[in-house]
Amino acid sequence: METVVSNTTAQNIVQDFLPLQGTDYVEFYVGNAKQAAHFYKTAFGFQSLAYAGPETGMKDRASYAVRQNKLTFVFTTPLRSGNTMADHVYQHGDGVKMLALKVDNATDAWQQTTGRGAKSYSEPVSMKDDFGELIMSGIHTYGETIHLFIERKNYNGVFMPGYRKWESHYNPSETGLLYVDHCVGNVGWNQMNPWVKFYEEVMGFRNILTFDDNDISTEYSALMSKVMSNGNGFVKFPINEPAEGKKKSQVEEYLDYYDGEGCQHVALATNNIVQTVTDLQNRGIEFLKVPTSYYDELIDRVGQIEEDINPLKELGILVDRDEEGYLLQIFTKPVEDRPTLFFEIIQRKGAKSFGKGNFKALFEAIEREQELRGNL
Repeated sequence: METVVSNTTAQNIVQDFLPLQGTDYVEFYVGNAKQAAHFYKTAFGFQSLAYAGPETGMKDRASYAVRQNKLTFVFTTPLRSGNTMADHVYQHGDGVKMLALKVDNATDAWQQTTGRGAKSYSEPVSMKDDFGELIMSGIHTYGETIHLFIERKNYNGVFMPGYRKWESHYNPSETGLLYVDHCVGNVGWNQMNPWVKFYEEVMGFRNILTFDDNDISTEYSALMSKVMSNGNGFVKFPINEPAEGKKKSQVEEYLDYYDGEGCQHVALATNNIVQTVTDLQNRGIEFLKVPTSYYDELIDRVGQIEEDINPLKELGILVDRDEEGYLLQIFTKPVEDRPTLFFEIIQRKGAKSFGKGNFKALFEAIEREQELRGNL
């Protein structure tokens, strides 16, 4: 059953000992960072931002940073085998390694979280160049995923020390992607509540929504999910775990192919989902499609919306409403050869929720893809 924490209760719960200003960047460990950066520029409309590698004094890796509005992605490839980066790519394939969070004080963030039981990934490190000082620290979370704390108030460079500006003759136009709305983690059987507890106790998050297997199930598969949010709502991390079903759920498929727990999808916000999805589709991004019958009862289910139904139907965009408004969302097919990482495109028209009314249609669409892969 879906449960919502009231604003009053939430304010009482929150001790914002870890004030977060939002997502600073998402870093992916990949097999070929140069090609990955080109793909995200071409297909998603990111712009060249910064580069780090042997030429900048980074001897063990190559990293390309790309940006679109407040979205920054970094793609990192190890240059040799026999190290943790290379092992990560070999085991998991291309995937999210770092969810970097913007803070005012990276030292305090590290002290607050490790003092509450987090396993340290990196003690606070001061990084300096001609553009100032950036301080970074980090902690471990589910699987091999890391939360970095980035303090850049005294830094004016293009990205961070160790990087140089990356200028390219190839600059495809943007697609209207604005910022990270939320990042979803898939964890193992019976691991959702321990990680919910971690986010509550270690990072001061609160559980703002809960979905059980009655909310998120089809004839064949089910999962459980809890949405964790920081105090100001700038950072939201839903946590999924598998639930018992007749066949293998999407979370189980992810865990099998990713070979462990990890970030399942990153939701990217837009102010014009029809235009953004049209652009993405024209650039080769493939989306999950629901049966057109979904749209027959859409207005009866969600009420009047500003958008014309026909473009939504043509593109496969889903709509759901909560007490504060409605949202429009669509999900890409996996963007790797492994059926692991994918993206959600979301436009919020006041809604604070995550599309509960779309779960069944969405999961059935995912199951059709699983069946084609022989993994249902």
